[in-house]
Parts: sequence; structure tokens; C-alpha cells
Amino acid sequence: MSIFRALHYKNYRLFFSGQVISLIGTWMQQVALSWLVYRLTNSALLLGVVGFFSQLPGLLFTVFAGVIADRYNRHRMLIVTQSLAMVQAFVLSILVLTNTIQIWHIVLLSTLLGLVNAFDIPIRQSFTIEMIDRKEDLGNAIALNSSIFNMARLIGPSIAGIIIAVAGEGVCFLINALSYLAVIASLMMMTIHKRKPKSRETHILEELREGWRYTFGFGPIRAILLLLATVSMIGVPYQILMPVFARDILHGGPRTLGFLMAMAGIGALAGALFLARRKSVLGLEKMIAGAACIFGIGITIFSFSRVVGLSMLIILFCGFGIMIQMASSNTILQTIVDEDKRGRIMSFYTLAFTGMVPFGSLFAGGVASKIGAPSTLLISGLLCIIASCLFARKLPALRKEMHPVYVRKGIIPEVATGLQATTRL
Repeated sequence: MSIFRALHYKNYRLFFSGQVISLIGTWMQQVALSWLVYRLTNSALLLGVVGFFSQLPGLLFTVFAGVIADRYNRHRMLIVTQSLAMVQAFVLSILVLTNTIQIWHIVLLSTLLGLVNAFDIPIRQSFTIEMIDRKEDLGNAIALNSSIFNMARLIGPSIAGIIIAVAGEGVCFLINALSYLAVIASLMMMTIHKRKPKSRETHILEELREGWRYTFGFGPIRAILLLLATVSMIGVPYQILMPVFARDILHGGPRTLGFLMAMAGIGALAGALFLARRKSVLGLEKMIAGAACIFGIGITIFSFSRVVGLSMLIILFCGFGIMIQMASSNTILQTIVDEDKRGRIMSFYTLAFTGMVPFGSLFAGGVASKIGAPSTLLISGLLCIIASCLFARKLPALRKEMHPVYVRKGIIPEVATGLQATTRL
């Protein structure tokens, strides 16, 4: 089936299978960690603080990771980053299982994992194209990456909710540590064609400036990243407040939290599979605007809900919206980027998507402690809707800038001008 065409490549199949297992563990740890922090502190503010420090390294180091991804062997670097993440999970599990865990341990370990992810994510994003032979299948591979991320998001939180209730958070952290063995093994089994090494005569700061000029000097890339950064900063931190909604607003427990996170995963998985069926990048810019608006409307309505079933239904649409926006943005950027700048563009993409989250987490936690979680999400949702409308107003101009790039890369035939090209865009 065309929806799984990227799986025809051996390296991508290995990556896919390893990630399915590892990401389930990752989501288990994320849910267990937020529940552990709230159980130990009863503080929405400290939920935000932990979220801030876990994402702060991404803001500080991700752009340098992009330069490194363009210079060195991405395959080997991924093995290193995944191994370090496994060590972090083992340490966290030991501290919890021995009942010696303290909040400062959580902050420190979350910061260390954030540092690892600051390098892992842009390297992994730019590595995708090395696992497939045909660039035409890049969009499908990106969509399938998103689908396994959200398949795990569906399964992991549900399992975590049950395990937390039965055995405690420490077991979730231990399972996550063991799950990294799958992705490390899959990476070691790959046969990767060596890329021609990039010349290292240029200073790393000069390459960083070159990437900055390239990224923000082209209107479509700039607009896509700015919208993604805005939604990530003011909307995505809704996840930080999920323990508050699960326990205090919806009067549930860890299972309620797991089900809420799982429903967001179902929505995101549906969005990823929807995108995987597409055969062309054309038209994705319209989806970015619409998806951001759906996400904003979703968390606005969610802020008013006091019924578990209704909240689960609404959060499904939130997951769908943010996934469509994220994956569509990724696909367009990787399609139009020059190959020698791929790592740097993906680092700015990662910075926009995850680097803004620490400020959003701190904002969400701080504001929620003053005016409550529902009012905080109401404000966030309305701001996301406004941002999506501003992006939509720019679409005609952005399409004109993107058209020559699509022609140069053969996505639109050079003869397709006038009404035909406009229709396809």
C-alpha cells in the first residue's frame, strides 16, 4: 500500500521497528514523570518548572546540533544520543525504586535528558533522508515517523496509567530504559552509505550564521517556523497541565491522565496516517494554517469541559491539529531545503517546535497557579487561533515565493505556469 511505501527500504524498516518499542517507553516515562512531580509537590508551578528545565537545553544548543549534523556522521551520533538517554532513564528508575527521589533529582535529570534531545532530535530529523533511496518518499517517511510517535503516544500513556496505579512510577522509568535497547540495536544493524564529509575549514559560528541567513531570509521558511514557534510556546504546554485537569478538574487519577494523553495520541496518529496517504507536498501550506486553527479551537473548548468523556473527545482533535501542523511543516521544510543545509534547517525546526516549549511550560505553570488551569488554556487557545489566521493571510505571497523552488526541484513541471500551477498549489 502507498501509505507504507517508505517501509520498502530495509534501513527505514529497522528504524521503524526500533522506534515503535522505544517511543512507547518514552511516553510511559513522560506521563509517569509528570504524575510523580505532581504527587510529590501538589504544585502546578513546579510542573512548569520541570517542563522548563527539560526543554531549556533545546533552546540553547539545538542550533549548534544542526551544524554538527551537517558536518559529522549522523548514524553514529544517533547511537551515542540514544545510549545516553537510556542511562538517564536507568538512573531515574533506580532513584524512584529505592525511594530516594527528590524534586532536585528530577530537575537535574530532566535537564540532562533535554541536553541529549537537543542534539538527538535535529540529527534524527535530518537522518531520515539517509534511510530512503527516493526523495519522493521523504514525505511518506516523515508522516510514518509521526505515526509511530503517536502510536506510542496512544499505547504508552495507557500502559503508564495502569502501571503507576499498580506498581508506581519507577517501573515505568525502568521499562523506558530497557526500550532504548531496541532502537540502539536497529541502528547498529543498518547499512548506511557514507555521505561525502563536509569541509570543516569554515568556523562553526560562520556556518551557524549561514544557516540563520538561509532560514530567515526566505519568507516561506520564516513564516512556517514562526507559526510553529508561536503554537509551541503558547499552545503545546497544555500537556504540562494535564495532571491538574485529570485530578482536580475532572476528579480522576493516573488512569484518567493516561486516557487523556492516549486520546491526544489517537488524534495525532489519525493526522499522521492522513498525511502518509498524500503523494505530493503541494497544498500542505493550507493544511498548516487550518491545523493550527483546529488545535487552538480544541484547547479553547477543552478549557470549559468538566466531563471526562467530552474532554477525551476534544483532546483528540487537539492531537490531530498539532500533528498535521508539525508534520506538514517538517515535510515542506525538508522538501525545499538545500541538502548541505538540511541539518541546520532541522535544528531551527526543532528549536521552533521544542525550544519554545520551556517558556510556554513556565508560563502555563505560573499562570495556572494564579488564575487556574482552565483560564490558562482558554487564553492559549485564543492566541493560537489568532496566530493561524495571521499565517493564512500570508499564504498567497508565500506560494509565489515557493513556486520557483518547486519548479527547480521538479515538483511542479517547468511548463506548469499560470492557471495550472496556481491550481496545483
